[in-house]
Amino acid sequence: MPEATPEPAVRPDGTGPVAAGRRLWLAARHAGTALGAYVMIRLVGLLTVYFWARNTDRSPAELLTKSDGTWYLAIVQHGYDGYEKTQSNMAFFPLYPGLTAALEWISPLGPRAAALVVAWVAGLAAAWALFAIGEHLHDRRTGILFASLWGALPHGVVESMAYSESLFTALAAWALYAVLRGRWLTTATLCVLAGLTRPTASSLIAVVGLAALVAIVRRRDGWRPWAALLLTPAGWLGYLAWVGTRTGRVDGWFHIQDAGWGTSFDFGVYTAQRGQEVLGQVAALPLFVVTLVLLLSIMFFVLSLLDRQPWQLLLYSGLLLVTTLGAAGYYHSKARFLLPAFPLLLPAAVGLARAGWARAITVLVTLTILSAYFGGHLLLVWTKSP
Repeated sequence: MPEATPEPAVRPDGTGPVAAGRRLWLAARHAGTALGAYVMIRLVGLLTVYFWARNTDRSPAELLTKSDGTWYLAIVQHGYDGYEKTQSNMAFFPLYPGLTAALEWISPLGPRAAALVVAWVAGLAAAWALFAIGEHLHDRRTGILFASLWGALPHGVVESMAYSESLFTALAAWALYAVLRGRWLTTATLCVLAGLTRPTASSLIAVVGLAALVAIVRRRDGWRPWAALLLTPAGWLGYLAWVGTRTGRVDGWFHIQDAGWGTSFDFGVYTAQRGQEVLGQVAALPLFVVTLVLLLSIMFFVLSLLDRQPWQLLLYSGLLLVTTLGAAGYYHSKARFLLPAFPLLLPAAVGLARAGWARAITVLVTLTILSAYFGGHLLLVWTKSP
């Protein structure tokens, strides 16, 4: 019986595992400056937390896995709890703890270290996606600054914590990049994963669904937009359906959020009231920074409109703004909730790119120092979640 012919590493059409690996390596080298800048910015933030924590006899690893991180670690170690609890951990979507559990299983890492590694790798993937979008829409310098600015945000420390924001941002950014390139199946796959990561995937799903409908109406790309339209909401709807089955009610996840976690949608009444209170009295630094970030986010959205960003990016960031500003509860975390709204930073990246490297680096260094201090303040001085 003749032996089976082995799969060639490089096929005649230029495909194959070696060719794919080579393309990935070349793409990583091309994005190397952006990834290196992002790593340096986040490393300054992490070292600030490390030395600050050591000087106060605190554990840096415990600080980086505090608040929501403890809930994710509990899911990794014990699974989802019962619906009868006051605050059910079914409020947290499953992909991030699932990846953490998988990494723990295949490596010598414990759950806390695995959770941090997943978040750090996801942050790097998100920075890479922002570079790709910035370069695709403008130029290489804009892409580098786009990724760097995201790492130097006031709440940038969250990108290095055991939280799901970095993972969701990576999936959403690559999905939107794929939409801009017309890669429908890649977009759908990333949207399914994003829908298993955070509830705000609803904003991404709406954008991709509308983009697919536009392609269908214009009769472009054959059957692929139809597939994307059908597959895109599968992860998000699937998890909500699972929670509904566990709780015995169709709105199970939303009921958990409202009754257990005190979050609902009031069209911005709560946010406006809390913002007025913060600005009208002597407030804690994190609350003032959150208020400033919310106001700047609205300003940058208007600038994005004036810059005529692609409608896919505008709609995505606009929907995230609506869901964040319109939700009642957790005012102190609203700036963190806007971390995935990365298109809001594009006007700043474009402006810095036009200003030249000397001015851009001066701004980035200043923002990095401020972000590092504020990240340490959030973890070591502030008593609530970031």
